[in-house]
Amino acid sequence: MSHESSPPGEVLIESATPEDLPALAGLRWRWVLENEGDPVVSLDEFVRVFAEWALAHSASHHCTIARRGETVVGMAWLATIARVPSSRAPVRASGDVQSVYVVPAERNFGIGGRMLAAVLERAFDAGLERVTVHSTAGAVTAYERAGFAASACLLQATRTP
Repeated sequence: MSHESSPPGEVLIESATPEDLPALAGLRWRWVLENEGDPVVSLDEFVRVFAEWALAHSASHHCTIARRGETVVGMAWLATIARVPSSRAPVRASGDVQSVYVVPAERNFGIGGRMLAAVLERAFDAGLERVTVHSTAGAVTAYERAGFAASACLLQATRTP
């Protein structure tokens, strides 16, 4: 049995900055290529659209990144959603983990788990009631290791063609 070894250098888990947006767009581009097929816009156009979107949604969407040296090798987004107040909790919010991605050469070294731990710490420190994630089939066990569990109460509807 062979054991993979992590590439040299320390991986830092930290908050993304506006300067990281082109790299994050590139990671999202790669995720789509791996999971959904060919993009419908050019990479240059996507970088522009992605950066505009991220800046416009910076109050509700926070990105945690994994950085090895100067290179962003992973990302995990937390979307915070305000919830309807209740008489027991006048201020309520929940979170949704989105667009988690680690470049293939950096996988299986715990980087995704470290990013998820940072995202969950941020979410619960902010008082979010719960955090959800919509996973690809292959990543379910990684989310379970991070503390996520299936819920019989969380349902979804999808648009039918």
